[in-house]
Amino acid sequence: MAFQTPYEVLIGLRYTAARKPGGGNRFISFISLISMLGLALGVAALIVVLSVMNGFQKELRTRILGVASHAQIMGAHGDLANWPAAVENVTGHPRVVAAAPYVQQQALLSLAGQVRGALVRGILPAAEDRVADFARHMKVGSLERLQPGEFGIILGAELAFALRAFEGDKVALIAPQGMVTPAAVLPRMKQFTVVGIFEVGMFEFDSGLALVRMEDAQRLYQMGDTVSGVRLKLDDLFAAPRVVRELAMGLGADLRVSDWTRTHANFFRAVQIEKNMMFLILLLIVAVAAFNIVSTLVMTVQDKRADIAILRTLGAGPRSILAIFVIQGTLIGVIGLILGVAGGVALALNVETVVPFLERLFSVQFLAKDVYYISDLPSDLHWSDVRIIAGSSFALTVLATIYPSWRAARVNPAEALRYE
Repeated sequence: MAFQTPYEVLIGLRYTAARKPGGGNRFISFISLISMLGLALGVAALIVVLSVMNGFQKELRTRILGVASHAQIMGAHGDLANWPAAVENVTGHPRVVAAAPYVQQQALLSLAGQVRGALVRGILPAAEDRVADFARHMKVGSLERLQPGEFGIILGAELAFALRAFEGDKVALIAPQGMVTPAAVLPRMKQFTVVGIFEVGMFEFDSGLALVRMEDAQRLYQMGDTVSGVRLKLDDLFAAPRVVRELAMGLGADLRVSDWTRTHANFFRAVQIEKNMMFLILLLIVAVAAFNIVSTLVMTVQDKRADIAILRTLGAGPRSILAIFVIQGTLIGVIGLILGVAGGVALALNVETVVPFLERLFSVQFLAKDVYYISDLPSDLHWSDVRIIAGSSFALTVLATIYPSWRAARVNPAEALRYE
């Protein structure tokens, strides 16, 4: 037996595309078209904006973790004495890719009357290169130029600019720990030679971080063979919280383990809250477009009162009338939704091409390089976001059809045909 399409579907489809040369259906169809385009525009805007925000979040995370670490081990009281044993212990974990010891202390840097506070990080270049991404961000020099005993220093670009320091300049590094002499307590000071400059693109690091050789930092801060901690790189940065919990169970009580989600929790939480709020705000645009379907169906019901009455007299029940107009409104929404998802996905996947074209076309620059560190609009399309947007928009569309369809189902056939 051949499958027969329910007549409610056929009538709903006919009402959506119907035209009368001189009647009101032409205007109603125009309103339907506007509702479709409005919904498509709202859905496309929501997909593109969330993709761009995902791109910014990914770019910032990459830049932060290019300098910071996925996880780190520190001594419970500040210093880590037997760090080789700690490295050997954690590198046995299957998710740990590399480990690097470091010394981290505060200092004042001075050059030609310019003084700036900085965070000094003592590193082993070969090990640091495996857990961080400094090599990609070096503007001058390289990490390999940090040799033990030569007291070389690599400055962030903003820090170097503030000190007016260039390659080869001598920078005085003043440690907060003092030297006790018979006359007084004098600050510990050492001259370092600028051997490199890096620029990560995060002001916090570019303006306040200086790299030195780990042995030189240990000697300057009188730390002996101890370090401040060990930085870890994992094969999956999103697995950091779970890996840290597993490592903590295998380490002694005198060691403390943390991951990037804790050390930068406020920043990434703020970015996520901003993304959620943008989703809700833009969803209101989709809601406005979806509820335009209400006015479309209300006018359609008013225009089709005689048709509804005839269908009722032919035996169609209220549920069938309700289904006809739900199908019509849902079809309007689905067409707009399909157009919006297709356009939004296409634009989100080509933001890096479309935005430069618009900048050249209108001779503008949306993100000026002299103001913003990220001068290009990054995009990272998440299909989970597309599914959520499509599902939410479809739900709003169906919700918008309920009231006018319910009114259509309540039309009294005798009353509707009285003046026909």
